Amino acid sequence: MLQKISNIAFLVMLSAATFAQTTPPANAPTGQTPQRRRGQPRPYTVIIANSTKTDLDTAQINAEFKAVYPGFAAADGYNTKREVTMRVIDTTKQFTISAKPGEIVVNSKWIKKKKNFKGFQISLQEALHKNWNSVDTIKKDGYQLVFINKNSNFSPTCKQDLIDTYFTVFPQLVNMFNDKTTHEVVFVTDTAYKGVAEASGNRILFSTKYMNAHPYDIDIVTHEGMHIVQGYGYGSGPVWLTEGIADFIRYKYGVNNIGSKWYLPAFKASQSYKNSYRVTARFFEWIDQKVKPGMIVQIDKELRNHTYTEATWASLSGGKSIDQLWDDYAKDSTVTLKYSGKEAPAKM
Repeated sequence: MLQKISNIAFLVMLSAATFAQTTPPANAPTGQTPQRRRGQPRPYTVIIANSTKTDLDTAQINAEFKAVYPGFAAADGYNTKREVTMRVIDTTKQFTISAKPGEIVVNSKWIKKKKNFKGFQISLQEALHKNWNSVDTIKKDGYQLVFINKNSNFSPTCKQDLIDTYFTVFPQLVNMFNDKTTHEVVFVTDTAYKGVAEASGNRILFSTKYMNAHPYDIDIVTHEGMHIVQGYGYGSGPVWLTEGIADFIRYKYGVNNIGSKWYLPAFKASQSYKNSYRVTARFFEWIDQKVKPGMIVQIDKELRNHTYTEATWASLSGGKSIDQLWDDYAKDSTVTLKYSGKEAPAKM
């Protein structure tokens, strides 16, 4: 049974989790701004621009901001601003608060009222939420999906197909490959994102332009979902290997590769196993059929355990390096392929 929970409850949960990740260590010297490590994201900050006569508890506002905005930014999508200006204004209009990435505007007459200031966190959450067309939080069989849609023209059928694919495929990937993977995932359809899709942490970002143009390519969920399950961390292996495994898993566990016209390309002499994605995935399927069943799954484990080296190929295959395996593949790349799904209906 599917269950929806409140958007406010979702934002509180996500904000708390994100703030916990950005809070400086407890042993940082008192009164000293902690230094940011190289590669570490900039902290979320708010600058209060108050030219009115209303006195505000800036420390409390800063605390409320940090309880809300980091979670919003983490879910919002592509390059959401980390530095925010909060403008406090005098106005005769019936206005309370508005918020968008990088800017908060507050009516001084409204916020100076005790009950409004006390409820500032919830008001800020609701104002930020208006930047999204819709937010659905769905639970099923111990898994949760938060679907943030930022485009009012996004296909509702495609949206439902993406949701169904998540609940069909993702639990399988978790159970098969990494049972320590999170059971709570966020989908964001972003109008500003120019790629196809990407996974970061527990969030998958989709291009609304791409998905509206390719509504049957729902196994993007399978590929990007595998990236979440992989959870290798930095420096555990080459990018071509990570992406090749994700497409290998898409082939194995995808639900509608036929409908999206997605296939593993036939071998060509100009190819390399480092081409990544589908080229590498077909090579991995050949290994699974002709060399050693389950070998790619073991490679995945080695990457997650940070024990993978180039020598891993020889130790698992019975003595052959990755280059020797590719040479064998080039000599006879025959492999039996079977794709999931069905042909998409012709456009009218």
